[in-house]
Amino acid sequence: MDLNYNMTQIAQQELGKTLWNIANNLRGAMMADDFRDYMLSFLFWKYLSDNYIIAARKELGRDFPENGGLNLWYKENSSDTDFFEKQMRKKIHYVIKPDYLWENIAELARVQSLDLLDTLENGFKFIENDSFESSFKGLFSEINLNSEKLGKGYTERNNLLAKVITTIASGLAEFSTDSDSLGDAYEFLIAQFAAGSGQKAGEFYTPQKISSILSKIVTLDNQAPCLGPKSKLNRVLDFACGSGSLLLNVRKEMAGKNIGKIYGQEKNITTYNLARMNMLLHGVKDNEFEIHHGDSLLNDWNILSEKNPAKKIEFDAVVANPPFSLRWDPDEEMAKDFRFVGYGLAPRSAADFAFLLHGFHYLSDDGTMAIILPHGVLFRGGKEEQIRKKLLHDDNIDAVIGLPANLFYSTGIPVCIIVLKKCRKSEKVLFINASSEEHYEKGKRQNFLRDEDVEKIVETYKTRKSEKRYSREVSMKEIAENDFNLNITRYVSISKDEEEIDMLAVAEQLKECDKNIESAQKKLNEYLKELGLPLI
Repeated sequence: MDLNYNMTQIAQQELGKTLWNIANNLRGAMMADDFRDYMLSFLFWKYLSDNYIIAARKELGRDFPENGGLNLWYKENSSDTDFFEKQMRKKIHYVIKPDYLWENIAELARVQSLDLLDTLENGFKFIENDSFESSFKGLFSEINLNSEKLGKGYTERNNLLAKVITTIASGLAEFSTDSDSLGDAYEFLIAQFAAGSGQKAGEFYTPQKISSILSKIVTLDNQAPCLGPKSKLNRVLDFACGSGSLLLNVRKEMAGKNIGKIYGQEKNITTYNLARMNMLLHGVKDNEFEIHHGDSLLNDWNILSEKNPAKKIEFDAVVANPPFSLRWDPDEEMAKDFRFVGYGLAPRSAADFAFLLHGFHYLSDDGTMAIILPHGVLFRGGKEEQIRKKLLHDDNIDAVIGLPANLFYSTGIPVCIIVLKKCRKSEKVLFINASSEEHYEKGKRQNFLRDEDVEKIVETYKTRKSEKRYSREVSMKEIAENDFNLNITRYVSISKDEEEIDMLAVAEQLKECDKNIESAQKKLNEYLKELGLPLI
């Protein structure tokens, strides 16, 4: 293993733990969800500032003042600032005024300046509306600096935020804060907040190991996964993107290769903002991603709602972890929607197949889709059976992967990954049953996949090899004989074979037992006789 890489990983983990300790020490002053928004927003702000200063040093060279920094340079070179900012927009795609740099914010907090609250308010607005060429309007919509949750008056709110910012700045001082480190720390915090928020966690976070499985699968060669990853992905879509971790994992899998723009859609406004910050924190430029705030089921994103087939946008990789069995209310017009025509509508009680068909519609002919769904989609009847049959008849279902129970923060039920393609080489469906106890680590409140568990799933998918109690390719004929029921245990049982019993050997053992009983009874009667007691 590369020692530098290992040390970097350790440092990133320590940074994440330090930030989480800060969160635990400070969160008593406000509700956990509110504190999450402030903590993550300040971390994002620090990243933007640090990255900006590094780029400014490079741009200005010897002209960058070591004492006084950009504040001093702006004062001494007022006629050059417009040109400087134009250059910065070209090179790192954004601008931050000196007053709004994190180091200035941290200094105001350290001295408990009463200007802090106003500077924060103006800084948040500047980043949202003016920092980037493309507006990030509403990026900090969950931050209300006038909220009584921070204090009853201006001074009280100012003092609380001074304490929070000073503690964060102090905790971060000893760590490297490059995009990889802060980006991973951001993901670590999202995971920790998710673990503490129970049912709501499913709205914004897919556990990293599960995310890795999907990301690795959709980046493999479409027709020959055994050849490894594709050399290029033009577009990637996650239509229920949460905090964006799945999209970032796909991008990470394509590191060093050609990847185009990544697209995400998210209905929850808080999570939508988390996703936009997460992209930028991981060094994804604002022209390299597009996150839309809207409802995928209603298909309210204009780039996806184009009805002209010739203008339809398609994606080489589609990943998703949509809400499980969400109740929805489709009207009669929805049945005519181009995404669902030919398949029918998912039942009102569970929108699982509506989500699947939404993503599948935009998959390119040589693309791969991987979606996380509850097991019910594999065997439920009615409208879901009709959709399942159509997908199977059209040879679109490539693999069904069963995962252990209790892997998610939001639910304890076991889930599956369905892999879909529009053009397949194999005429069989691969079933992987990774739910048995040897394929995960059991935790107190939650179970976890290990690196080797992820690797085994992906390697089995690549080779499509059969393994007893784990994986098997199944013909369409056999699936039809099972009434198109895709329940994984029908095809790959994880039950262990019962040990064969040698009845002759058992009979001999029983005879020996009878002899021993007879001998023991004889001795006991001898003792009873000596004591003058009745024999047995």
